Amino acid sequence: MQTTTNHLPADSAKNNEKADYHFITTWKIGATCEEVYRILEDVECLAEWWPSVYLDVRVREKGQPGGIGKLVSLYTKGWLPYTLRWDFRVTDAQFPNGFALQATGDFIGRGVWCFQQEGDTCVITYDWKVSAEKPILRKLTFLLRSVFAANHEWAMRKGLESLQLELRRRRGEHHVPAAPGPVFPHNLLNNKVLN
Repeated sequence: MQTTTNHLPADSAKNNEKADYHFITTWKIGATCEEVYRILEDVECLAEWWPSVYLDVRVREKGQPGGIGKLVSLYTKGWLPYTLRWDFRVTDAQFPNGFALQATGDFIGRGVWCFQQEGDTCVITYDWKVSAEKPILRKLTFLLRSVFAANHEWAMRKGLESLQLELRRRRGEHHVPAAPGPVFPHNLLNNKVLN
């Protein structure tokens, strides 16, 4: 199950920052918080298990034990015909309850993953406050804000679907279907562009 709340635009008085977009996505999945945390912190595998969005991923700096300070470069897309190059640095990590990241590049902002156990269900909340810095997106935000928001919601739906499949694989289940891949034209391309 997924719900996405779209708060546009958003101001954060606490951090004195302005974001073009503020999304809060909630997933409910049959898993432990530890399982979900371990999968999401394993960023080197994002392009394998969430390939519809993460085309290429490179860890630039490993950070401290527990992940704080980890720097990751990403090449991503949604269903719209553009790609994004951005980095994130892990700024907080509270195993198994969640972690926070600071984004730079084509996105600038902050993301916070929170995990809460409710019986056999892990409730996952992703709070994403972000501004688009890619020139074409920045110029078109005022006109296409709802389209860009729908693109984010699509990416998160694919993330939930892919996470459910990855949980089955990591639990040792055989014959798990492949995760949904990227949309045209990236389904035909070699998307490994980060060095």
